[in-house]
Amino acid sequence: MTLQRLKNRTAIITGAARGMGFTIARTLLQEGAKVAVADIDKAAVDSARKELDRSGKRVIGETIDVRNKAEVTQFVQKVHAAWGRIDILVNNAGGALRTPHLLAEIEEKDWDLVVNVNLKGAFFFCQAVIPIMAQQHSGAIINMSALAGHWRASLAGVQYTASKAGIEGLTRQLAFDWGKSNIRVNAVAPTVTLTGERIQALWDAKGGDAQEKVLSAIPLGRLGTMQEVAAVVVFLASAESGYITGQTIDISGGRYLR
Repeated sequence: MTLQRLKNRTAIITGAARGMGFTIARTLLQEGAKVAVADIDKAAVDSARKELDRSGKRVIGETIDVRNKAEVTQFVQKVHAAWGRIDILVNNAGGALRTPHLLAEIEEKDWDLVVNVNLKGAFFFCQAVIPIMAQQHSGAIINMSALAGHWRASLAGVQYTASKAGIEGLTRQLAFDWGKSNIRVNAVAPTVTLTGERIQALWDAKGGDAQEKVLSAIPLGRLGTMQEVAAVVVFLASAESGYITGQTIDISGGRYLR
């Protein structure tokens, strides 16, 4: 039985039609929130919406390209019109997006894709929801970073690392700028987490020796799960973290110890 820590709250989650975003959306829903699912894959959005809530009363789902400011703005306005408020934003859309990790193979289009989805998309959504949250005098934004944002990547290239470092800078600055409006902005930074078939394939391709090298560097001796990441997102979205802002929370099993 969940504690319903987010009862009557409304949340937007980007990249939420599958994988990590879907797990976060489902967990927020279980905690009592209404959730708005934004993703670029229409079929996946339709499937996720039905799986999360067949009644259609507690889930909104729409196809959104987070790089398109007009689409982002329209979606945020639609959610606000439907539910009257926006309490939580989870900027999850992004990743390495199937781009090369070797420097010599990274093309301009690869850099633009990763930086624009990961960083520009988060910025556009923050820019759209913060005026609403400021008017409410409350809100929680959780941005998806990674250990790469303040350390290095294991399965991705410099375009990914740079974009996640940008996410952490965005998080700190917005937390400083909007704290007086009671808007908290934090980030989560998982280590390698098996979020879907692609990451599983990349992990499997490492082979036993390389996998063991990664696992041996994690004091807890295993990879994290999507549910463990979602649990931290719930904490940061809830009143339990009411005096935490501008922080990046590592979810790494101790892999990176500061």
